[in-house]
Amino acid sequence: MSKPDELLVDVAALVESGQSNQMSLTVVTSGAVITGRLAPEALWRQRVSEVLTDSASLRDFSAAFAAPAKKVDPPTHLHFHVARILQGTLGIPETGGMYRVAIEDVGAWTVGDFSYSDH
Repeated sequence: MSKPDELLVDVAALVESGQSNQMSLTVVTSGAVITGRLAPEALWRQRVSEVLTDSASLRDFSAAFAAPAKKVDPPTHLHFHVARILQGTLGIPETGGMYRVAIEDVGAWTVGDFSYSDH
């Protein structure tokens, strides 16, 4: 999108202000479909930092995510937690991942996350 969807910006702002990670959302961005729960940036950064700290080969990168997030109003990014990229009947990764998506790059979205099945 050349101009971010104001309603999506409002949803992101509510997630940021409520410090909740319960809002499920599915977006289409750059041809990918990402589905999962939104998290406030601070919680998202903390979790990514923890994952990197636990990795011997990536530990040095954890400090970049541990740094406090700069307050941006209105929000410019969506921070997905327990999210998957949907491809056919598969969700990648199966356990869910951490994705950061620029709101201006979202071409379509819907509330809720899509489930997938091989049945």
